[in-house]
Amino acid sequence: MELNLGCPHKLCSLTAAPWVMRISCGARENVKTPPTNTLWFKDFAYTGGIFTNATRPSYISPPLKTLRYFPMSGGPENCYNIKRVPKGHYSVRVFFGLVGQPNFDNEPLFDVSVEGTQIYSLKSGWTSQDDQVFTEAFVFLTDGTASICFHSTGHGDPAILSVEILQIDNNAYNFGPEWGRGTILRTAMRLSSGDGKPKFDVDYNGDPWGGDRFWNPITSFGQNSDHPRSTESSIKNASNAPNFYPEALYQTALVSTDSEPDLTYTMDVDPNRNYSIWLHFAEIDASVTDVGQRVFDIIINGDTAFKDVDIVKMSGDRYTALVLNTTVAVDGRTLTINLHPKVGSHAIINAIEVFEIIIAESKTLPEEVSALQTLKTALGLPLRFGWNGDPCVPQQHPWSGVDCHLDSTRSKWFIDGLGLDNQGLRGLLPNDISRLRHLQSINLSGNNIHGTIPSSLGTIASLEVLDLSYNLFNGSIPESLGQLTSLQRLYLNGNSLSGRVSATLGARLLHRASFNFTDNAGLCGIPGLPTCGPHLSPGAKVGIAFGASVAFLLIVICSMCWWKRRQNILRTQQIAARGAPYAKARTQLSHDIQLTRHYNHGHVKTASENGPSLLS
Repeated sequence: MELNLGCPHKLCSLTAAPWVMRISCGARENVKTPPTNTLWFKDFAYTGGIFTNATRPSYISPPLKTLRYFPMSGGPENCYNIKRVPKGHYSVRVFFGLVGQPNFDNEPLFDVSVEGTQIYSLKSGWTSQDDQVFTEAFVFLTDGTASICFHSTGHGDPAILSVEILQIDNNAYNFGPEWGRGTILRTAMRLSSGDGKPKFDVDYNGDPWGGDRFWNPITSFGQNSDHPRSTESSIKNASNAPNFYPEALYQTALVSTDSEPDLTYTMDVDPNRNYSIWLHFAEIDASVTDVGQRVFDIIINGDTAFKDVDIVKMSGDRYTALVLNTTVAVDGRTLTINLHPKVGSHAIINAIEVFEIIIAESKTLPEEVSALQTLKTALGLPLRFGWNGDPCVPQQHPWSGVDCHLDSTRSKWFIDGLGLDNQGLRGLLPNDISRLRHLQSINLSGNNIHGTIPSSLGTIASLEVLDLSYNLFNGSIPESLGQLTSLQRLYLNGNSLSGRVSATLGARLLHRASFNFTDNAGLCGIPGLPTCGPHLSPGAKVGIAFGASVAFLLIVICSMCWWKRRQNILRTQQIAARGAPYAKARTQLSHDIQLTRHYNHGHVKTASENGPSLLS
């Protein structure tokens, strides 16, 4: 048993107030309620549901006007997740409500869990029983959060009026060696004997470290079997650590009669459970003045639990509180507490508490819970799945489509299977799925998941079955899948995959693995698929792409040069065409001059031959 002892004496309640969180479900603003001016925070930290007007099923319910209810269409599991809760021991209490609208089930039946452990199942008729309009449990909260979930059972929509988390002493209700952080105490019954009015600790002006318990009154265990006693005298040793019982609890009692000397109380319980029983006594009967005047045995379900109980002797004085505690295993459906007088003719009792001892469930590995939440968002999981709280616990309400396995050595649950086929999922399969590293089977077939297959799937070494058939996956099959040495079935048919199938993956066929790659027109490379062209390494593919880019660039540059040269030629011809008449005239003049020169040259030659010319 692991103990974390809190305040060793009452001074702790005087030096520090306990941490308190009260939520008025469905409220849009903070609320204060009479007569104690109690503060209720507006609604927050929920994972679903609808807020509406409330009908209180009992006058002991907090005087709140709204609630939050959870339709089945929003998923079977819905939670309040409250963060920044200081590490410690807490009383967690949930009041149930009724939807204040016509045509609603006036008595929904559902289950309640705290920190992944189911603590309560509402029973038919709860609306007419004051002590059944709420459930309460004492639990250690050690990770900074409080998770309170409501699980639909198909009998109406869960409706929650309020949630309370009230810190109590860390050693409160220590029932023995089995007590500790691995156990939860659920309040099965709490009675105040001889008082006709139901009261909470706050009504008794009790110490807040008591957790504001509710005491159901009982004025008789049976017709003519007892009669009440009361006193206004002070009671010593009542409001002490660690349980801080209100003093007024011991100022009333039931005492047996001459006709019925035994005091007997019987209550219904769930079978095959262990119960922690706390019995409260104070000698307030004026007829008993000393030790040895009242002695009785306490018999529970036929076995003597306490022998020769003398209240004055055991408490040290009259008007002094005495608390006796024992644990019993109950096989049947009833718990009977009998006080049998041995000295003196009458027995007396002031109050009774009965708690069911519940072994706290181990939780799912946090990283796997986070991975599932990422998957929920990425694939647009329908609201009807819920997926709120813990995937694997309570074991009565695991998440739909999730298979769990308990690692007994680590006391943690992990996910070993996903079955979400034909659920209308869409989106991209996230790489975070590889954080579910214990998966043996994944079936996501028949959905509309697109994009590439994450290569991170190849790191889930335990994977034996991977069915992604009939989706919209594209790209190539990751070579990393060839590393899955445990893989026996791989179904990728009915997608838009392309490229060469890894030879390593194809080799799994020799180990009697079953693969289906049909209806993927672009796949090749293993028997049953088309033959691939020359295989190029990634480096070669990069080189070819680079060479092609350079060649294209050169072609563009040469084309530009040729175009520029051509433009220059055309421009020159255009200029020549514009100057053609002038050039022609110049050419003719030159021709005439040359002819003239030729003619004159001929005449000079003739004169020479004929002699000088005669002049007059």
